[in-house]
Amino acid sequence: MKKIFTKGTIILFQGDSVTDCHRVREDENSLGEGYPAKIAGLWEALFPESGVRFINRGISGNRTGDLLDRYRNDFAALKPDLISILIGINDTWRRYDRNDPTTTEKFEQNYRRLLENLKRDLPSASIVLMEPFLLDTDPAKRLWREDLDPKIQAVRNLAREFAGVFIPLDGILASYAVAGIKDPELSADGVHPSPQGHGVIAGEWLKALGVL
Repeated sequence: MKKIFTKGTIILFQGDSVTDCHRVREDENSLGEGYPAKIAGLWEALFPESGVRFINRGISGNRTGDLLDRYRNDFAALKPDLISILIGINDTWRRYDRNDPTTTEKFEQNYRRLLENLKRDLPSASIVLMEPFLLDTDPAKRLWREDLDPKIQAVRNLAREFAGVFIPLDGILASYAVAGIKDPELSADGVHPSPQGHGVIAGEWLKALGVL
């Protein structure tokens, strides 16, 4: 294991319900019950009294456009040293449950603008991008792949340009399923991780950053 964050480092998690995961909005220190809390817990167990601050600003239901709307208060004002973003599944989901699609072009445009803003306003901050994912636990969602897969490719393209670390979650979680962990064990609905699924994401995040 390697200690890569120093005292005073601020790590910001951003995204939708996968990141939000029941955090208490009124408590700015609440990390919720998902992978941000597990990452922080593992870090603090490995490096007690390290002085690193973890912040979760994920909001359930958010799309890329929502992150842009929240940019000033929930990104720039916090002055994070590292920004970890997982967004995209709702840009697909709203096409199927509300007939409110986000085209791949608009998705990439929103995401690019967000990342350009970060590079302009927080040039020294590190960026971690995680691709959105969909596990094959709900046959009704298989059709979503036609919309989601191009968006995953867009995130991969943006990661090459903007990210210091990229975590290919869709592929990683699929590999766990192939290795014998059944998809429902990772996510009952294919979108929202189980506690085990959040643990997998947390472990992969720490490995990708070289902590584990």
